[in-house]
Amino acid sequence: MTISPFKAALIAILITALVPMYWFIRVVDQRDEALEDVRGLNAEVVGLRQAARISGEMLAERDAIDQRNTEELTDARTENERLRRAVGDGTGRLHVRATCPAFGSVSATPGTARVADAGTAELAADARPDYFSLRDELALTRQMVLGLQQYALGVCQRSSAHQGTTFPNLNERKKP
Repeated sequence: MTISPFKAALIAILITALVPMYWFIRVVDQRDEALEDVRGLNAEVVGLRQAARISGEMLAERDAIDQRNTEELTDARTENERLRRAVGDGTGRLHVRATCPAFGSVSATPGTARVADAGTAELAADARPDYFSLRDELALTRQMVLGLQQYALGVCQRSSAHQGTTFPNLNERKKP
């Protein structure tokens, strides 16, 4: 069977028209896939930028908490050292709040000899360094507890509040 030249020319024109159309459709599909990938990557970039901003804010807050508590601890230790020097050189005294019981070892009967009030009770000289060491440790412990509370309330709770929402599109990226 022979094909007329007119049919052959028509077939050639159709093939010539269909091949570029096939390639055009294929390029458009590839472009659409690339645009979808770009949209996904843009959403991921937005999530990563937000995560970086939040991390930066949390680090700044942690550093501010540390700075504030370190300053307060330094001030408390400086004051304690000033008191220690004042007691050591005699310009200050370390008093202990104490009371003597009216009953017990002291006789309450009239006419018996009693010891007159000798003055304010005071720590023995060998116990004074321990007192100031305890004050130092108390100041340190107080600042550590306050710092941890502030960190837990300001930084840790904030990070758990953003958990799961910081990177919404991180694992949704299409795999080729």
